[in-house]
Amino acid sequence: MSTTSISQITTRTPPGVPRTRERERSVALALVLGAQLMIILDMTVVNIALPSIARGLHFSAPSLSWVLNAYTLPFGGLLLLGGRAGDILGRRRVFMAGVALFTLASLAGGLATSSGLLLAARALQGAGGAIATPAVLALITGSFPEGRERTRALGLYTAVAMGGASLGLVLGGVIVEWVSWRWVLFINVPIGALVLLLAPRFLSETARQPGRFDVTGALTSTAGMASLVYAFIRAASDGWSDRLTLGAVIAAVVLLGSFLVTESRARQPITPLRLFASAGRSGSYLARLLLVAGMFGMFFFLTLFVQDILGFSPLAAGIAFVPMTAVLFTVSRSAPRLLARFSPKLLMVGGLVPVITALAWLSQISTSSSYVSGVLGPMVLLGAGMGVVFVPLTMASLAGVEGRDAGAAASMVNVMQQVGGSLGLAILVTVFSSAGKHAAGAGTAAVRQATVHGMATAFGTAAIFDVIAALVILTLVGSWRRPQAAQPAAIAEAELVEEV
Repeated sequence: MSTTSISQITTRTPPGVPRTRERERSVALALVLGAQLMIILDMTVVNIALPSIARGLHFSAPSLSWVLNAYTLPFGGLLLLGGRAGDILGRRRVFMAGVALFTLASLAGGLATSSGLLLAARALQGAGGAIATPAVLALITGSFPEGRERTRALGLYTAVAMGGASLGLVLGGVIVEWVSWRWVLFINVPIGALVLLLAPRFLSETARQPGRFDVTGALTSTAGMASLVYAFIRAASDGWSDRLTLGAVIAAVVLLGSFLVTESRARQPITPLRLFASAGRSGSYLARLLLVAGMFGMFFFLTLFVQDILGFSPLAAGIAFVPMTAVLFTVSRSAPRLLARFSPKLLMVGGLVPVITALAWLSQISTSSSYVSGVLGPMVLLGAGMGVVFVPLTMASLAGVEGRDAGAAASMVNVMQQVGGSLGLAILVTVFSSAGKHAAGAGTAAVRQATVHGMATAFGTAAIFDVIAALVILTLVGSWRRPQAAQPAAIAEAELVEEV
């Protein structure tokens, strides 16, 4: 959660929202945070289950990435539409609709008997998350008065946002080890049902605001990105000369071109193109896309490496990620204090150095690598680097945004994160498959060697993504001198983190 978006949100209390009693406010907070945790968990809880899902539903290595992309693409593509829907229709109503869709999709995914059914369920989960998520912050700020109560509530929200993805890796390992991969989806059902049962009692509805839905913009952007991702994943198995691959590329160009035309003409565009008029802001968006592209790929291939190559159980694989998440959480708590002393640009580039080093280190893995010699060190470096870079990068994305575009700019940060993860993973899967084919030979040992070679090449490509991200920041984002406006933002974030 960014400092600027918090300060912008907390200065406004939605009209028509009555004050509730302290106990009711606590229950309301637990409900929205429970739903938010459920949605965040599903971005990572499936990672540890991927090998089990592949065996159960017969996914190939390239197609397995769709279990993640089918969730992140609609989540990122429909996020802005979900925020607009909350403004126009009422945030509680939209929040409940999103949670209901997410819960039903989770049930369908757990019951899936084929890869196609699972991917359809994951896509619906992503759509439900995109509808529900934008309303969470608004419901929190509407339920808690300004001051210490709201600060503590937002502090808990930040803890959920930061820790949810990390918790998902460990929880996924526990569930797969003790029950079945299907329960990483089934576990959402009782949580979602409880939220839907109690929400009408404890959450107040917000006043509706006039506005229009830019459905065309949302659908063309989502379909265009899905086509582009499909093109890369199809190319991994069938090559770039394949008809479906070329068709997907053409469809992506047409759909994304239509999206740009639609947004330039729409009266109330879902993505105001003026957000990209600032070179610094555009650079921060691109840098985030590249950074997350490498990070998603790292999680995907490292999860497969520790289970399929090192032979870790799902539970052990989840625990294997604990050092990285512990370092990330610890370092991120100090980021606000660092922002009060150093240039945001310096912190962004400085944070990318250990990330690039870690991925370059992972690019050297082999069949003889162990967890201690080949994985643990890069994980610690990744946690340290990512803990530093994300807060100043978010500040750069929101700096100088006009009040009318504040919500869209904040949501665009999340959109770039989801799109970057999907597109980056698709590219890295293509790299993995191509490198593995060239290194493949006969026999089990040769296949194992080819698999690890493909993973190492993918890690090396992820490092290149982050090198480009550093160059983008150096050339486009801000100046080296710390702006005066950054000081209060850093202090506000520090106070928020202290409340967690």
